[in-house]
Amino acid sequence: MTVPLPRRVLVVIPAWNEQDALPGVLAEVDETVANVDILVVNDGSTDRTSEVARRCGVPVLDLPINLGVGGAMRAGFKYAQRHGYDVVVQLDADGQHDPRDVPRLVDLLTQEDADLVIGARFAGRGNYTARGPRRWAMRGLSWVLSRVTGTQLTDSTSGFKAAGPRAIALFAPSYPAEYLGDTIESLVIAARAKLRVRQIPVEMRARAGGSPSHNPVRASLFLLRAVLALLIALSRPATGARLAEDA
Repeated sequence: MTVPLPRRVLVVIPAWNEQDALPGVLAEVDETVANVDILVVNDGSTDRTSEVARRCGVPVLDLPINLGVGGAMRAGFKYAQRHGYDVVVQLDADGQHDPRDVPRLVDLLTQEDADLVIGARFAGRGNYTARGPRRWAMRGLSWVLSRVTGTQLTDSTSGFKAAGPRAIALFAPSYPAEYLGDTIESLVIAARAKLRVRQIPVEMRARAGGSPSHNPVRASLFLLRAVLALLIALSRPATGARLAEDA
């Protein structure tokens, strides 16, 4: 059963080498969420990601090189702003995010008068776990960013988010593209622009295809990188507040 949404919503799917999982994700969005448009941002893939998305009848932005999630989402926010969308929902191309949660994220934007809603993995729903340094980093980041944003956050590195008009206006010109910038720094930027950030519990699923972006070696470096990303974000001057206020 599809769930209609009241506002003009664009589901942005950043995709890097996701030819196997992407068709199923696109079909599931179409089956479960009504009245939304979908945009796939092909982030410099070397496989058939762009081709399979177009075969599914979905618009595709092809980035010439791999820019990472932040760069792909910046392109998605620019597209949304130019085409007059009210809400942008970021959805993974690997099937881990459940499209049935999209209406819940969008609804909370209205219910809480929020600008940015995070789909949180560690908020009492589902059994997703992270261990070792990666989990320590997530807990520490969430503690700090809860205070920066003025709201209780349990999953500050989630990539499942809904952004309202003010957030779109803020992020379209300068969404951070550095490693973890799309999660950590974007929350700092949103808080400094006085955007209202909220979270809602979601259940994370297993990947439908492709390879995970983190392995044990990379996970051991996550703690250091996350701390550095947070320090860099907090040290940068505030920008974009006027854009958000005028949206």
